[in-house]
Amino acid sequence: MAARLSADTPFVHPECTLTDSTFGRFVEIGKGSRITHSAIGDYSYCDRYADIANATVGKFSNIASFARIGPADHPMQRASLHHFLYRSADYFDDVEMDEAFFAHRKSRRASVGHDTWIGHGSVIRPEVTIGHGAVVATQAVVTKDVSPYTIVAGVPAKPIRARFAPETVERLLVLAWWDWNHDTLRAQLADFRNLPIEAFLEKYE
Repeated sequence: MAARLSADTPFVHPECTLTDSTFGRFVEIGKGSRITHSAIGDYSYCDRYADIANATVGKFSNIASFARIGPADHPMQRASLHHFLYRSADYFDDVEMDEAFFAHRKSRRASVGHDTWIGHGSVIRPEVTIGHGAVVATQAVVTKDVSPYTIVAGVPAKPIRARFAPETVERLLVLAWWDWNHDTLRAQLADFRNLPIEAFLEKYE
């Protein structure tokens, strides 16, 4: 039986909105998701109704339903927060959109590392970096960078614990298995499934 996902074309479920975005190999985009001005890396997926804007998502990222990455800001330093300031052509016949404001939004990119887990309903603010292997708990609001292989939770999100000891994290970052090719991943699948982390590292370092 043929694999459901493809190296050539992302698997996009119905009712998605995709704007000015790129997708790597074996990517899946869940029903009703909106991906805008973003890059989604190889093997990454999002579940239903994810909203990803102005973001770079690494490889093997697991993004749960209703997660928001890089939600747009409103102009808090101006006299009004409202759309009429920058989506002005929607309201007035004689004025254009505020393209400088939109360019500023696009420049404030969020970054999600490789092999991350972004929990259901969580929010990752613009310009925040989620380190490789990190976990963002359900409904967390992440306003600061998250270190690799760290679990964060809460509003605002704070570290709960590290997934592994610091030396193990360093070894994983050096190994960078997420850069292995598709055939190698298949060949080592049994070890991914069955070996404890230390045994896995010892075998492949």
